[in-house]
Amino acid sequence: MLEDVKKVLITKDEIDSMVKRLAAQISNDYEGKHLVLIGVMKGCLIFLADLLRNISIPVEFGTITASSYGSGTVSSGQIKIINDIDVAIKGKDIIIVEDLVDTGLTLNYLKEFLSLRGPSSVKICVAFDKPSRRKKPIGTDYKGMDIPDEFIVGYGLDFDEKYRNLPEICVLKEEIYAGLLD
Repeated sequence: MLEDVKKVLITKDEIDSMVKRLAAQISNDYEGKHLVLIGVMKGCLIFLADLLRNISIPVEFGTITASSYGSGTVSSGQIKIINDIDVAIKGKDIIIVEDLVDTGLTLNYLKEFLSLRGPSSVKICVAFDKPSRRKKPIGTDYKGMDIPDEFIVGYGLDFDEKYRNLPEICVLKEEIYAGLLD
């Protein structure tokens, strides 16, 4: 796998620090509330697990699987719910947890989709943000860090279901995905 990596963009130590900062903010903001984290699978799995372990207040979690990519590198723009949440959210404070916000299309869709179920609030927490690729404005309430417009993998992020297990955020060599660009 490492032979496919162009460079390490964000180290494991930087990621750990970011997660602890976000968890402390969330713990402070939701003290005494009924918090539910909704992770957008599969990419957020590692981030969600780390975030949950660092939040110091009671918290529920669920997952939802939505996709706009398939096996390509560019969003199709069509959001598909593959697996819906299995936790009740009516009257609860929800934070949608996502690994990466890119175009903003998926998170906008999910925020509207989950809001229809009557939660007290719906906020968004993202580990990484590529603001240069935004097609639809999206407010992120908890943001780890901005990243440049490069194709990244690791820490849950994949290319064609591979590289999720890398512990750092890495830039993938262009020749690995060049044939799949739209």
